[in-house]
Amino acid sequence: MGTPLSLKDIDVVILCGGLGKRLQGVVADRPKPMAEINQRPFLDILIEYVAGYGFNRFILCIGYMGEVIRGHYQKSRRPSTILFSEEKEPLGTAGAIKNAEPLIQSSPFLVMNGDSFCQVELDRFIDFHITKGTLVTMVLAWAGETADYGSVTINSSGQILRFDEKVYRGGRRLINAGVYLMEEEVLSLIPPHRNYSLEYHLFPMIIDRKVYGYVTEGGLIDIGTPQRYAKARDFIYEKGGLSAYSTDAFWNNGDHPEIQGLGQRDT
Repeated sequence: MGTPLSLKDIDVVILCGGLGKRLQGVVADRPKPMAEINQRPFLDILIEYVAGYGFNRFILCIGYMGEVIRGHYQKSRRPSTILFSEEKEPLGTAGAIKNAEPLIQSSPFLVMNGDSFCQVELDRFIDFHITKGTLVTMVLAWAGETADYGSVTINSSGQILRFDEKVYRGGRRLINAGVYLMEEEVLSLIPPHRNYSLEYHLFPMIIDRKVYGYVTEGGLIDIGTPQRYAKARDFIYEKGGLSAYSTDAFWNNGDHPEIQGLGQRDT
């Protein structure tokens, strides 16, 4: 079915405020989302991919070295609206979203991490969220055997039954890909002015409500470590940018297992 909402009217909240400690050895002069790929900030590439679906209003949650992000987008000329929500001290993934509440105008709104990319058809993702009538829907991707990130268990309809953050269970399993659709009600569940986590605080608290996972066969790129950054940089360079990935063949998890994986966000 067609998406009953215009994508241009859905706000996109991008989490850009983490310290990025693991990447600072190779990217020390800028926040992690501004790490360059093809001589362009990763965040630029991510925003352009999302804007390609029709999204037009982006809220960047900035913190550590946030002036670099603010300066870059204030100087650039682009058709999308870009706003800034600045945290004076680390607030965690959920706390950063709560801090951006005065700027968020849509329900639902899209939330993404500024240091990762998961191939997902965003219009179908929104259709799924609306059809299920969920409070929160998250994109789930397949990952291989590693304990570096959390796994998610769903039932046959896609409802999330449990979260296991960084608990190794072996075998191929579904992981949280760091892309969410949230209804406005979620904002009332996050305490203000506190360091509060999506993964450890909010999601376990609301799991008995309507929280669903949308499974994509697309792969996942994360630039959170020097090794992953180097591999993601090489891979995107070879393919000419994120917008070039129109088929699952480019993102088959078996073809590129070395660039899968999304761990807990840096704080």
